[in-house]
Amino acid sequence: MKLDAEGVARVGGTRVTLDTVVYAFNRGATPEEIVQQYPALKLADVYGAIAYYLQFRADVDAYIALRERDAARIRQANEARFESAGSRARLLARQSERE
Repeated sequence: MKLDAEGVARVGGTRVTLDTVVYAFNRGATPEEIVQQYPALKLADVYGAIAYYLQFRADVDAYIALRERDAARIRQANEARFESAGSRARLLARQSERE
């Protein structure tokens, strides 16, 4: 596992995050199923990520909780900046104009 420039843990040199593998594992997916869902991953890397998670569960859970808080903060900031009300209607209107 390596942290990228933003401090996000990536698995096996891919863009797949540790969070993604942990969520899938905690939902009951086997390492083989995770590789099927994310073909960029190697089976050995998924086993390694799961082993790391199981060995350092409290640390990984704290890392994931921090990432979830950051995501919620960013989502709230974006919602405050960009009005989403009526966006579906605006998109459908644009599509109608093109047709």
